[in-house]
This record gives sequence, structure tokens and C-alpha cells, in this order.
Amino acid sequence: MNLAHLANHLGMSKTTVSRALNGYPEVNVRTRERVLKAAKEVGYQPNPMARSLALGRTNVFGIIHPLQAADLADTMFLDVVAGMSAALEAVSKNLIIAPVSPAAEQPSYQHIVRGRRVDGLVVGRTMVQDERIAFLSKAKFPFVAHGRTELKAPYAWFDYDNEAGIRMAMERLLGLGHQRVALISAPLELNFARQRKDSFIATMAAAGLSADPRYLIDNTLDRRSGYQAMQQLLACTPRPTAVIVDNHLSGVGAVRALLDEGVEIGKEISVIVWGSMADTLAGANVTTIDQPEPRKAGARMVEMLLALVDGTPASELQELWQPLLQEGATIGPVRACRA
Repeated sequence: MNLAHLANHLGMSKTTVSRALNGYPEVNVRTRERVLKAAKEVGYQPNPMARSLALGRTNVFGIIHPLQAADLADTMFLDVVAGMSAALEAVSKNLIIAPVSPAAEQPSYQHIVRGRRVDGLVVGRTMVQDERIAFLSKAKFPFVAHGRTELKAPYAWFDYDNEAGIRMAMERLLGLGHQRVALISAPLELNFARQRKDSFIATMAAAGLSADPRYLIDNTLDRRSGYQAMQQLLACTPRPTAVIVDNHLSGVGAVRALLDEGVEIGKEISVIVWGSMADTLAGANVTTIDQPEPRKAGARMVEMLLALVDGTPASELQELWQPLLQEGATIGPVRACRA
């Protein structure tokens, strides 16, 4: 039975029946209840395409992603996306990922928004100054930022507490007597990297220490750059006694460099990496700053995006989850370090 047949069965117009089925407030309660009861009795199923057209929605949500080769081996990214997909599938909606080159990223946002090709977007790897978020906010297009940015207007975002995570790691190392601590960072135009570095420097200062500029290396976001950054630290005199790597992609390379150099990790140099290192370094029980439950995080971002589309103010859709310090075998008390 289609909508026209259901309307004839009830002796109502198709418009009234459609509005009742879709919960429009101008339809009185008694009429809505009558329509819903009749639809259930006759087994009426709405045409999803027609319903989407009527509501002006596609039932599709998207991620525009400047895909890098390392992303295909990034289990954390894949787990977040899996959580998003599962949450959307549960409500009969879909997720698409549009891989683009960095140069085409901003034009792709403009193209998708102007064509209303999706109902909403998740914006990842937020920048300190993010043109994508500024554009979407100005266009009043539904989005949830996976991370934060510097924007005066309220916007929906989901993030882990970058400052708290680095502070936990630093306090653990300081408690073990480390004072020569290095930080390997992602590119500092990324907001998470900037927040983590600021927290590192602030925690050092609170302990009465200053960060050695030689020990601050940024622009690392894959295994190769992480490996090269650790080689650079190993060439310092004196070497740092501990190293924090602010992203797990670089962390794999950094730990590999120590292993290749024959450094006793946790004895000669302590290492803490932000993010899960599971299945990336067999036999290396790395101490990590963990972002727990990435699939639930992905699902939560979808819930926030759906709420935004349904009219919840962006200012009410801002969540900060706490990271955890997962003890491993790669940290230990400071001792004389090989020069």
C-alpha cells in the first residue's frame, strides 16, 4: 500500500497523512494517532526516497578526508569510522568518505555544501585556524568537528582532553626523576598538536624546568618522520632521558629507531606514545596515552550530528572525553644515559 492508498483508506488528503506520519506539529494529536494506527494495521511502509525528497534530506552523512597512505594502517581512524558507520546503519542512514588531495579539500567542502549532497559532515584533524569549519559555520551547514579550533561562533565538537593527557604523561615521567624530556609532535597547525605541545611546556614550567629547543621536534605524522625525529634526538649531547610522541603513527617509527639503535627502552630512554600501539610493534609493550573506546566515540559523533540536524543548538553539542595513561614496559626511573 502506498501513501495515496492509505490516504483514500482514511478519507484524508495525502498531505495530511504525510505530515502526520512525519510528525509535523500542525497535525493534531488525534489525527496523528489515527493515521499511525491505520498505517500499522495495513502494513504501510513509506518510500524512503520519496520521504527524503519531502524532507529535503539525503539520509547520507559524509567525511571529506585528505587521505594519506598511513591512514590505511591507522587502526584508531578505522575504529572511529566503523563506529560512525554502525550508528548510521542502525537508523537506516549511510556514511560516505570522500578522499581528496589537500589542494582540493576546501573546494570539495564548497561543492558538497552547495549541492546539499549530504545532510551533515564530520570534520577531522581540525586546525588551529580552520577554514573548513569557518566556512561550514557561516553557511549554517550541519557539522561536528572531531577536535577543536579557534572560532568565536559556537559549533558542535567532540574531542579528547589533549592538555590532560600530556600532563598525565609528564607528571608520570617527572615522578620517575626525568628532567631531560623531549616531545615529538605532529604539525603544529593541527590543533591537537598545538594543545599537546602547550601542555608539555606548561607542565615543564610548573616543575621549574624549561624545554630544551633541541628536544622539541614537530611536523611528524607517519613512521618515517617519527623514525627520523628519534634519530635526531639520539644525536643530541646529552640525549633526553625520556621522549613523548604525540601521535601513534609517528610513535611506531620512533620506537623502531630506538630498537635499531640498540637502546634499552625504559632503562636508557623512557618512551610514552599518544594513541594505541596494539598490533603495530610486536613484542614492544609501549606505555601510551590512550583514547578509550574509539568506536563509541565515532557513534557519539553521529548521535551529535543527528541531533544537530534535528535542531539541537550547536552550543549544546560539545563533548570532551578523558584520555587514560596505560602503563607499559617503556618507562622507568631516570638513570645515567648514554651520551
